[in-house]
Amino acid sequence: MRISVINPNTTVSMTEQIAAAARSVAAPETEIVGVTSSMGPASIESHYDEALSVPGVIEAIVRSERSEHPADAYVLACFGDPGLDAAREVASVPVVGIAEAAMHAASLLGRTFSVVTTLGRTIGRAEELAERYGLAGRCRGIHACEIPVLELETNPDTAGILVDACRSAAETDGSDAIVLGCAGMADLAQVISAKIGIPVVDGVAAGTLLVQSLVTMSLRPRNTGELAPPIPKVYNGLLEPFGRGAIS
Repeated sequence: MRISVINPNTTVSMTEQIAAAARSVAAPETEIVGVTSSMGPASIESHYDEALSVPGVIEAIVRSERSEHPADAYVLACFGDPGLDAAREVASVPVVGIAEAAMHAASLLGRTFSVVTTLGRTIGRAEELAERYGLAGRCRGIHACEIPVLELETNPDTAGILVDACRSAAETDGSDAIVLGCAGMADLAQVISAKIGIPVVDGVAAGTLLVQSLVTMSLRPRNTGELAPPIPKVYNGLLEPFGRGAIS
């Protein structure tokens, strides 16, 4: 089984960290392929960043689908789940976003969960996703640790700040689990959980194990109706490569 873990930003070191987190939970026979987007922002911290990351996600999936050894499933490793529906239109196999996976996993661990994300400006997007996934009533609160995405791996105080933020969120909200709201936090879930005494869910691990299970059960998307392959048409300007014949 080959799982493609796509980092929608262009920072290679973050891809390596994400792929390592996925490998740490995947079955021994599962191959994890970390993919860095070929175009887009260095980090995703705004609606603008997210919108401009989607072409790179689509390009990565189409390239895999056309390769000699395509992936058996894809994980979108950004908590905004950028381009998730579009990705499902062009993929013939399961595609899961890490926010989707983490929120659903957390909902299985108790009645409620809280999210700890990076910057305050991303809270609204996390709220939208909880609503979209039918879990707004289970999400007690969304909190920001105020560490920019790329500083998560360079700031020596990251672990301590996140432990404090997660503990505060759990105490304030009275939640049963914590969801980490950034792929760059993936390697800290177990450390934080041990410190604060409640489950802490990393979406990279949750997404990896979820798609691994779907593939093991031989479950594939229908690719019909709303999520059928996109209608071939002309695209102009910078998006011309995504036009007629690029997908089908």
